[in-house]
Amino acid sequence: MPSLQETARQLVSKGTGILAADESEGTIAKRFAVIGLPVTFETRRDYREMLFRSREAMSQYISGVILTEETLKQDAADGTPFVALLADVNAIPGIKVDRGAFEMPGTKGEKITEGLDGLRQRLKHYAEIGARFAKWRGVIAVSSYAPSRNGIRANAHVLARYAALCQEAGIVPVVEPEVLADGEPGDHGIERCAEVTAETLATVFDELRLAGVDLTGMLLKPNMVTPGVRSADRPGAEVIARRTLDVLKAHVPASVPGIAFLSGGQSDEAATANLSAMNRLGEAPWALTFSYGRALQTAALLAWGGDARNLAPAQAAFAHRAKMNALAAQGEWAPELDRAA
Repeated sequence: MPSLQETARQLVSKGTGILAADESEGTIAKRFAVIGLPVTFETRRDYREMLFRSREAMSQYISGVILTEETLKQDAADGTPFVALLADVNAIPGIKVDRGAFEMPGTKGEKITEGLDGLRQRLKHYAEIGARFAKWRGVIAVSSYAPSRNGIRANAHVLARYAALCQEAGIVPVVEPEVLADGEPGDHGIERCAEVTAETLATVFDELRLAGVDLTGMLLKPNMVTPGVRSADRPGAEVIARRTLDVLKAHVPASVPGIAFLSGGQSDEAATANLSAMNRLGEAPWALTFSYGRALQTAALLAWGGDARNLAPAQAAFAHRAKMNALAAQGEWAPELDRAA
């Protein structure tokens, strides 16, 4: 088996990124509602099979895939295990292991992510059936009263305990502290996002060190430093790149192999443009890449529409989006390339 460090480096290898295909049933129901498709075991399978059999995208631009427990154990329609489809294109299987974010007692709507109970046993099982990395998301809301120091600390502590358990099981932890851009009210500016992200990352890495987590065998999946989605503040990609890198360089140790950003409510093109702008600055000690779900999948979902006859255009749309983000991970994306498709 590859070491934690080897797996982490492979996940952020040059010109590739991670496909987040770990939507909960509620989230995938919202996505399917857009195309009028019911959510069933079969429709979830068919949709993810469409993505995983997109050979151009998966073999050239995707290093790993975050799966749900259902998908990790699932077979394609012809009986081929999904993990075998991923192995065929050299994409590393990963697994979402948290059980979701729930309201934290004593706060005004802040959330804490649950799922530590029984996690050691689950991780052992996931490793046995092929998972080599995992993901856990902590949610940090921004409002006039949030986040509280306790809210940040509690989520950071849980992320650290999860990461330590992953490494014990030989699984690379992807640590995802997300400062929400699309929460309520979502009207904060970029400076407020920078302030909260800085405190969150500082606390997370304090907790990771206390928990004895090997920073060379993990990845960070943070938000970019952007205004809230309903903010009047709309800076360009260069400003977002500069503010994000300033915060990351101040709080993320250089020993972390890579940072794979979430898209966090940004449009598909904005998520790509901002990632490319960061890589063009050329100042990062870590690999900077993507771990997108919606921002990689939306165009493919709309082209597919739940109809097997649309397989080719759907896979072409997915390949285009994956290629644009692969270029962004090298600082080589440009708007005219995106619109040439």
